[in-house]
Order: sequence, then structure tokens, then C-alpha cells
Amino acid sequence: MAYGPVEMLVVKFPGNQFRGELVPALQELVDTGLIRVIDLLFVLKDADGAVMIYEQNGLGDEAVTLLEPLVQPEDELLSQEDAESIALLLEPNSSAAMLLFENSWAARFAQAVRNANGEVIVNSRIPSAVIEAIVDDAEILSN
Repeated sequence: MAYGPVEMLVVKFPGNQFRGELVPALQELVDTGLIRVIDLLFVLKDADGAVMIYEQNGLGDEAVTLLEPLVQPEDELLSQEDAESIALLLEPNSSAAMLLFENSWAARFAQAVRNANGEVIVNSRIPSAVIEAIVDDAEILSN
């Protein structure tokens, strides 16, 4: 199977609380074919600093019901070591969701690049906050 670009996204949550609005937003991305979720892990650090790592099926029936349509891992590509490295970045009483996803919208283009013997030499993701700050600064200067 030829993949489009694959990314890992890690989102941190204070107080070990995931909020429900994330699942519908992720579902929309999957349903429209923009992304394909490859793997998902949850890392929780309790108040004493103990770390627990869960796959979607370890989060309880409600979470499994919500996440199962989104995440059907072909392989468990996120490892225990990946989760442990993220746990080092977490403060006590916080958690993180680790999402490995394919930018499926780009799969056809990626295959065309490979077919043309092309090679990606730069692929950078610029955080939206950086772009928003640049646009805000430009608007201030133009006024």
C-alpha cells in the first residue's frame, strides 16, 4: 500500500481530562477523506508521576464506541518507547493523545512524485499560531 505523508500529532491535556468535541472533529476529517488514522495511544501521568499508557481499547467501553470507527490500526506503529518519550514531557496530573495519521488527501500526489522519481527535500509544518501572528503583524503595519 502506498501512503501519503504520515504525521504524528501529540496533544496535551491538563488535569487528565479529554474533552468530547475532539472526536467529532476527528470524525469529520476521516469521513471527508482528508486523513486516515493509523494509530492512537493515550499517555496519562497521575499526580504522583506514575505513567499509564493505553490503546483505545484500554479506555473503557464508551471510548471504544467513540473511537472504533475512527481508528482501525493496521499495525501498532506507535510503540511503548514513543509513549514513554512523550510521558517525559508531561507534568504530573496531565495526559496526552498521540495520533499517527496519513494525509490521505496527498496520497495521489505523493505517488505521482515517486513515479516521476521526485524526492521531497523540504516538508515543514508551520503552526497556525505562527501564521496568525505574522498576518496580524502585517495588518498592523498596513494600517
